[in-house]
Amino acid sequence: MRDMMGLMKQAQAMQTKMQDMQAEMERLEVEGQSGGGLVHVTMTAKGQMKGLVIDPSLLVPNEKEILEDLILAAHEDARKKAERVMEEKMKEVTAGLPLPPGMKLF
Repeated sequence: MRDMMGLMKQAQAMQTKMQDMQAEMERLEVEGQSGGGLVHVTMTAKGQMKGLVIDPSLLVPNEKEILEDLILAAHEDARKKAERVMEEKMKEVTAGLPLPPGMKLF
């Protein structure tokens, strides 16, 4: 019975840590870049886009597709960074818990 109580306490502590982590992910910002730094995308670690900066040299009417591709690439770079941050934070939250290998909680 002690093991069950200990497990329940661990689960409650993890739930509190998860809530704290979720709030932190809403505040934490990552930046993705493309085109050698000509396009910057800023987003929260939860994926909400907060900003977009485009170097004026890219604003050429005949090269619209290039700009679109650079924006997508910068967004993808930021998304991957956000995913890595989430994974690291999740490792911190679940440290010491007996979870099966490969189990993801988000």
